[in-house]
Amino acid sequence: MKYGRCAAVTGAAMLFLAVGCSSSSDTGNTTAGSGVADSSTAATSSAAEDSSAAEARPVGTVIDVAITGGDITPTNERLDAVVGEPITLRVDSDTTDELHIHSVPDHTFEVEAKADQTFEFTVDVPGSVAIELHHADRTVATLAVRP
Repeated sequence: MKYGRCAAVTGAAMLFLAVGCSSSSDTGNTTAGSGVADSSTAATSSAAEDSSAAEARPVGTVIDVAITGGDITPTNERLDAVVGEPITLRVDSDTTDELHIHSVPDHTFEVEAKADQTFEFTVDVPGSVAIELHHADRTVATLAVRP
């Protein structure tokens, strides 16, 4: 008999918690009187939040590189990146060179003596990835690529 009362009290408590969690004070999107979520409103609201979040932060890693009169900026910079996300190099240069990315897979980009060059790549394997200018024999940056 003791077990029966305990089970009844536990069951009543569970029912109370379940009813309390779905009370009308929830702030979720519902259709009036039905208690069913309005999926079109929820999807629109979610898409708007995702869109504004995407505009607020750039996707991937962006590195601005300037090569002017033998000076290279940045030099030996340490940056973070994520496997599979785009890494973009935006290069302004007054001389030709070759950017070599020591990653898996590796990448090579021919730098021309001009402004507004863009090179994009991804890294498939986590680890340390050096970005080098070969003719200048300089490391622009080293990426710590995480999974």
